[in-house]
Amino acid sequence: MFRAHRKNLVYFFFVLAFFILLFTGARSFHVVKFSVIKITSIPIRILSFPLGEIKKLLFYHLTFDEYKRLKEETDVLKARLVGLEEVISENKRFEDLLKFKRRLVYSSVVANVVGRNPSYWNSSMIIDRGGEDGIRQGMPVVNAAGVVGKIAEVGPHISKVILLTDPQFSVAALVQGPRESGLVSGTLKGVCRMRYVRPGAKIDIGEKVITSKLSSSFPEGLLIGEITAIDDGAKNPTVEYLVEPSVAFSQIEEVLVILN
Repeated sequence: MFRAHRKNLVYFFFVLAFFILLFTGARSFHVVKFSVIKITSIPIRILSFPLGEIKKLLFYHLTFDEYKRLKEETDVLKARLVGLEEVISENKRFEDLLKFKRRLVYSSVVANVVGRNPSYWNSSMIIDRGGEDGIRQGMPVVNAAGVVGKIAEVGPHISKVILLTDPQFSVAALVQGPRESGLVSGTLKGVCRMRYVRPGAKIDIGEKVITSKLSSSFPEGLLIGEITAIDDGAKNPTVEYLVEPSVAFSQIEEVLVILN
């Protein structure tokens, strides 16, 4: 009789100890409690695994069809987002160009770049304005960042623009700080050279270069670029200055042609 009650007491204390370990908030039993939970959950995970795989097999086609539908919708939304971003970017460029156009005291017309020669990327480009729009050979071409080039050839509806970086391009220029004059021409290397500057001129790297009133085709005060290096080596009889154009020619999409 006592042995039977003793066995029941052992079971009782075992169950009681289990619940104390399971529900106690003491720090000392924290690790033991979660270890017990982890061990007791193993049979549940073993039994639920095949049930989960069977469920996947039964509902695979429904899930896959839903995935395809959502993917198609996502692709459409991504395409719309890219188009929207392009419209926003285009509107921003036009806004900057129109602000610059309003600041000009000269008549001008907006033109889109419609062609580039891959072999002479830094030499020329084609715009969608021509003689019927009032375009004439030699007219200055600019954008909000500064000097782009000038009109070299004119057709009824399109024109060829020779860029600032072309060796055949030249413009009378002025170093803005010390007010020293010279001639800026292209090099086809993405930079320009400023020549014929007065010997002994005090010109520092970082000075801004603008168009001079001595120019026959460009109005004065338009930004050309910034002096990045001074070439006073033995190969040159005079000092020359390397000028980094202010315009990013690879990114030009719209320009202004100054009519008068």
